[in-house]
Amino acid sequence: MKEICGLLREELEGYDWVGFYLVENGELVLGPYVGEPTDHTNIDFGEGICGQAADREETFLVDDVDQENNYLSCSSKVKSEIVVPIFKDGKVIGEIDIDSHKKSNFDEEDKDLLDEIAALVKKIL
Repeated sequence: MKEICGLLREELEGYDWVGFYLVENGELVLGPYVGEPTDHTNIDFGEGICGQAADREETFLVDDVDQENNYLSCSSKVKSEIVVPIFKDGKVIGEIDIDSHKKSNFDEEDKDLLDEIAALVKKIL
């Protein structure tokens, strides 16, 4: 999973922080990632963009994090974010979280790619 993070960060423009959160004991726990360190190692469902994506079981694509009132800031450099849940047996078991230093960095093409990666990652979790 760490290799996936590194590959995405190296190959795709604006993928400045790439990581996985895994569901453990009813919360999201930071897994492998590449990018600047984050204080957000444990996130409750419903908390921040990651927690909302897990709670609602849907992808969140945020063009401007400054416009979100439930955003957990990891860095003042982050301007946009995409969070894609990973499902197994109909339940969220983790997420792919990507932050960009550019506003509106992510689109449906990114979502489709990350959906495919999530489908592959679920097989090893």
